[in-house]
Amino acid sequence: MYKSLEECLNDLERHGHLVRVKEEVDPYLEMAAIHLRVHEVGGPALLFEHVKGCNYRAASNIFGTLERSQFIFRNTFKTIQKLIRLKNNPAAALKQPFKNAGAAWGALHALPLRNPINKPVLQNEISIHQLPQIHHWKMDGGAFVTLPQVYTEDVEKRGIMNANLGMYRIQLSGNEYIPDKEVGLHYQLHRGIGVHQTKANKKGEPLKVSVFAGGPPAHTLAAVMPLPEGLSEMTFAGVLAARRFSYVYRDGYCISTDADFVITGEVHAGDNKPEGPFGDHLGYYSLQHPFPVMRVHKVYARNGAIWPFTVVGRPPQEDTSFGQLIHDMTGDAIPNEIPGVKEVHAVDAAGVHPLLLAVGSERYTPYAPAKQPAELLTIANHILGTGQLSLAKFLFITADDTNRIHAHDIKAFFEYVLSRIDLSRDIHFYTNTTIDTLDYSGTGLNSGSKVVFAAYGDIKRQLATEVPTIFNDLQQFYNATLVMRGIICIQLKPFTTYQNQEKEIELLNEQLKNKEEAIKNLPVIVLCDDALFAAATLNNFLWITFTRCNPSHDIHGINSFIKNKHWGCSNVVIDARIKPHHAPPVEKDAAIESKIDRLFKKSGSLYNIKMK
Repeated sequence: MYKSLEECLNDLERHGHLVRVKEEVDPYLEMAAIHLRVHEVGGPALLFEHVKGCNYRAASNIFGTLERSQFIFRNTFKTIQKLIRLKNNPAAALKQPFKNAGAAWGALHALPLRNPINKPVLQNEISIHQLPQIHHWKMDGGAFVTLPQVYTEDVEKRGIMNANLGMYRIQLSGNEYIPDKEVGLHYQLHRGIGVHQTKANKKGEPLKVSVFAGGPPAHTLAAVMPLPEGLSEMTFAGVLAARRFSYVYRDGYCISTDADFVITGEVHAGDNKPEGPFGDHLGYYSLQHPFPVMRVHKVYARNGAIWPFTVVGRPPQEDTSFGQLIHDMTGDAIPNEIPGVKEVHAVDAAGVHPLLLAVGSERYTPYAPAKQPAELLTIANHILGTGQLSLAKFLFITADDTNRIHAHDIKAFFEYVLSRIDLSRDIHFYTNTTIDTLDYSGTGLNSGSKVVFAAYGDIKRQLATEVPTIFNDLQQFYNATLVMRGIICIQLKPFTTYQNQEKEIELLNEQLKNKEEAIKNLPVIVLCDDALFAAATLNNFLWITFTRCNPSHDIHGINSFIKNKHWGCSNVVIDARIKPHHAPPVEKDAAIESKIDRLFKKSGSLYNIKMK
């Protein structure tokens, strides 16, 4: 496997997976725009050889397709799968020792290797401003590092085996940061680095942080891998790279000797500054908020270093391939962690965290005369209390005794659930709780609500296959359009206030009153700013509906009621309009799009990349 990022890129080029961009490109918006255009058509990895104002090359779209990611890790992929299976089921090694011998051999690379103190590390000491200052979206607060490997250690149990390697975005410039002396770190206290900071704060010590960029691609993947408890990212990186993670200490900081760049510094208790805005993976900007400041100690670069980056925005993006690769590697890790779960799908098109689809088991009451969710509700609570899954906002969960329904077949899954759900009984809200920090649909930063739609049993309705004619005559609601069986989008004037929203829902109820027979097969109605756009594709529907809704405030119903504190209805109404408190969506800049056309013309480096 690869010893360096450049070795990987050269291999990709030999096999037709990489194109060199020879023209000078501007890190302000241009590089990101080029990346996005190439990624949209499933294009190759890119090596930018001339970055304006910078002496270093940059690479992007390295993991842009699942096929390319699988190619990069082709020699160790199966070993990782075996190791994760053995972690979940150690008895398998005893039952089939020869079949699992390869996993044991791969595990020999797991132990990190500390290099002799006199071995050269990264040859050049540089400053923050000498790094590629890549500004991704027009409203971003500055330049960001988007593929960092952020390393911290537990101050109570020091050493690399008790360290955390995570991917938390780094703001290199802008806002109130002192140039070359401070950078911003965006992370939440429940993450690995946050736990380390909390412990350092209690001891009255600054937290030492090392940010690695580049190096073997296995190190990048290790930083985003949701590993089972007790499995170190550095050991995982070694197995995935078929090469032990190599490091030294300098001035008390851990330095990855295989990285292309390393930034070291300290985080002090209570030392926060505004970080952001940043065009994020939900397709909106995460706005400016106080986050920890890292006081820069030193910055290192190896000779010929290459700066890796990606661009996030409305999914699917390059991080989608990361998610697919991780799913293929981990396999049944989640079902093994949560009893009764067969499958969980964090829907990328909806921004990952806003929407989970899950298939579970229903074994509690096989003797009951009527089938209804029971064990599914216990499983739902477990899902919403587990790791990153706890950030979910919508959870649709069902059980299928025939094992034919799959959470990754989104359309079939929704139709299965909606044809069986009892809307008067099977909707369960969690109010005044936590949601993803990047989701601005709630009541404040990290604050909002959740909802579970649970369905089990026999078919209760034949889902509508066309828009009921009654919707053609509604006042103030128009452009009713079928998304899929049982779901329509309708348009109305822009959202103003929640007081007005109540009046609009009352008006809709008034017009659909006594029309139960006409709308009985239409369990979900979505209110939109642009119904035709929302219904045009499945991805549009998923993005708009689940990123622009706070369940407690934006889910209503036709003939809704509250009985014994339980809410139900005959038809669900989801208000997915943009609200005044929402963050703006990321949008391409027309002037920049025109500027980068030169690279795709006949004389340009990217001429042979086929555009849609």
